[in-house]
Amino acid sequence: MDLVMKPWKTLQKQNILETPVFKIRKIQRTSAQSGATGSFYTLETPDWVNVVAITPDEQLVLIHQYRHGVDAITLEIPGGMVDPGEDPARTAARELREETGYTGETPILIGTVAPNPAIQTNRCHTYLIRNVRSTADLELEEFEEIETLTRPISEVPEMVRYGEIDHALVLNALYWYALWQKADQSEEK
Repeated sequence: MDLVMKPWKTLQKQNILETPVFKIRKIQRTSAQSGATGSFYTLETPDWVNVVAITPDEQLVLIHQYRHGVDAITLEIPGGMVDPGEDPARTAARELREETGYTGETPILIGTVAPNPAIQTNRCHTYLIRNVRSTADLELEEFEEIETLTRPISEVPEMVRYGEIDHALVLNALYWYALWQKADQSEEK
C-alpha cells in the first residue's frame, strides 16, 4: 500500500513540564499537504515492558497493585519502564524478578505497540517468559506495594470478560500471548 500522506514538518519544540516519569512538550508543526500550522502537545515517556510469565504448570503470574490514576487496586501482569540504555528484554526479566521474585527462561518478544500515538512517544514491548519459578525476594521501589498471585492461564478469558483485568496494556499483552500460542501450536503440527 503506497501512502500519499506525508509527515508534518517540525518547526519548534518547547519543554513545558519535566517530571521523573514523563515530559510534556509543545511542538509547532506544519502540514506537508495543506500547509496548516499548529501547536501540538506530546507526552514523552520511556518505553515500557509487560511480562507474560507462565509457570511449568500453566499458571499466569499476576500482581495486585494500587494505581493512583484510577485510585484503585488493579490486577495486572508484571512490567515497568525501560531504564535509559537498557535492553527491553533485560528490563522484562528484571521487572519480573523485582516485582514478583519469579525468574525463568530467556524472555521472548511477542509484540510491541504504541500505547497512545496521538500524544505519547513511547512503545510498550510484551515479553513471554516461560517456566518461571519463585526464586528471589521482592525488590520493590520506594512507593511500590505489590501482592503476587498466580491463576491458571485457562482462566484469563473469564478474568477479562468480567472486568477483573481491565488495564488496556495488560489486555494487549494477553492478546499478543494468545496470538503467539496459536502460532506456536500451528508450528508444532
